[in-house]
Amino acid sequence: MNKEELTHREIPNHVAIIMDGNGRWAKQKGEDRVFGHMNGVSSIRDVLKAALEIGVKYLTFYAFSAENWGRPKEEVDALMNLLVKSLLEEVDELNKNGVRLNAIGDLEQLPLNAQSLLKKSIDLTKGNTKITLTLALSYSARWEIMNAAKKIAEKVKMGSLKIEEIDEGLFSNELTTRGIPDPELLIRTSGELRISNFLLWQLAYAEFYFTDELWPDFDQNSFYKAIASYQVRERRFGKISEQVENE
Repeated sequence: MNKEELTHREIPNHVAIIMDGNGRWAKQKGEDRVFGHMNGVSSIRDVLKAALEIGVKYLTFYAFSAENWGRPKEEVDALMNLLVKSLLEEVDELNKNGVRLNAIGDLEQLPLNAQSLLKKSIDLTKGNTKITLTLALSYSARWEIMNAAKKIAEKVKMGSLKIEEIDEGLFSNELTTRGIPDPELLIRTSGELRISNFLLWQLAYAEFYFTDELWPDFDQNSFYKAIASYQVRERRFGKISEQVENE
């Protein structure tokens, strides 16, 4: 796939990715699941590089779900250590490439050293403007929506908000993704056909792209193929084709 061909058509502003298949990839190679997670970091680098090259402005990775805490302790510990190691190694490169790091989710559930390094990395990259890289960590869309509803209910209870003032924009501003546009494209690897409690509100009108490739095999060319698929779709937002053509 030639990336120059892509830039002559609409590039999605925000791409969200469910990185799936690390464990299966490792098993195929006779290794443990942690080996797959380690190799999956290279795919993150490849996709970030590809997104930068074609002009994507927001890139969100589903890195660790709230449900993932239920995995075997040794795998969870290894994932947290990998997060810390990656943060330590990548900040200089993020700054070099104009990448602003962001994180969403129930971050207080992360180990204290991971919380500290994450906050530090976010602070060190906050002035970058070329692309915003968001990591969804200890993330659950149901948790996010429930918390937003609670915040709004509390404001109504305190008298600072009227029920008739509640609209989609106000609700969106109570989500962890406030200030970030909704994704136009969701990519999921490994052949699974579900969104696994990820950005349920924000993906309302996103295009979905599913691939059988396992995440460690997903590279720049794979990303370009997903973008090319997005570019040939008609996004109607409830309208009919003739209305879209006349806009």
